[in-house]
Amino acid sequence: MNHVKNYYCLEFETRNGKVLVEGPVLSEKLASYTLHEDLKAFRPSHQQHAALVEIAKLEEGRIIIIRQERIIVGYVTYLYPDPLERWAEDRIPNMIELGAIEVIPAFRGTGAGKKLLEVSFLDDQMEDYLVITTEYYWHWDLKGTGLSVWDYRNMMERMMTSANFEYYATDDPEITSHPANCLMARVGSRVGTETLERFDKLRFRSRFMY
Repeated sequence: MNHVKNYYCLEFETRNGKVLVEGPVLSEKLASYTLHEDLKAFRPSHQQHAALVEIAKLEEGRIIIIRQERIIVGYVTYLYPDPLERWAEDRIPNMIELGAIEVIPAFRGTGAGKKLLEVSFLDDQMEDYLVITTEYYWHWDLKGTGLSVWDYRNMMERMMTSANFEYYATDDPEITSHPANCLMARVGSRVGTETLERFDKLRFRSRFMY
């Protein structure tokens, strides 16, 4: 599959000043920016910065960022599923995963997450993709936000559905291990039935149970 990446950006006024939401950002440009030290949900910020640069180098990799001047204060990643996950067992050419979305605490509650998704799907090329995301409660910043598991889940749901993500059932043990975990997906308008059928086979191994 030819992964075409068209750049988009928009300015966004927040209570902390004006920011730019842009992407997909080239790896060289990402490397020239500084990742805010509070972007550490998955690993220390300097390591996460290096990881984002590497993802941007991938043929299918897409990084959308929010930045204030040269400081990245939020990002979302898109790439093929991790080879160790069930979702990579059938490498569907036009199925990519929203791997991570993160915004610094100072910008939470400003609609920053929704803006990242909005810019992500401004590119008409995204209508060729089935984009999945796996939500696990142990990745959520419950302590930092003070939210309960279900309040955080509702917040994530509102954000994802703003970009037309929907829930999909699965028997994946990691997702079924807790009722707050979930699988969501956005089906692009040009995604064909073959892609959806292959996705269905990935979702269920014990089909006789459903």
